[in-house]
Amino acid sequence: MSHLETLPLWAAILIALFLLIGSVLTLLGTIGLIYLKSFYDRLHAPTLGTSWGTAGIIIASMLLFSMAGERAILHEFLIGAFVMITTPVTLLLLGRAALHRDRTENSPELPEVAKSGD
Repeated sequence: MSHLETLPLWAAILIALFLLIGSVLTLLGTIGLIYLKSFYDRLHAPTLGTSWGTAGIIIASMLLFSMAGERAILHEFLIGAFVMITTPVTLLLLGRAALHRDRTENSPELPEVAKSGD
């Protein structure tokens, strides 16, 4: 008999819910990466999907192994913190590098500048 079979039903439902939410958000980020046309549009969908999708999966993992064991499992929190911190920073750096490249090459993909008052 596995220690996971002794998990209470409410905990299994909660864990499955977090796992499902995290998986769906990650899938949506991946679909956004595939279907969006511009590089600048593609930056946002995977970033949100990766950040919040990873958070859902990590919360499910923390709950599962904390409930299955007899102590709180918190080292997954570090993984989530690093993903939540590094993903937006990577987005910013990639976006600025692409913008710099497109400005120096006068690329037609250069996003329009928003005018104040619009």
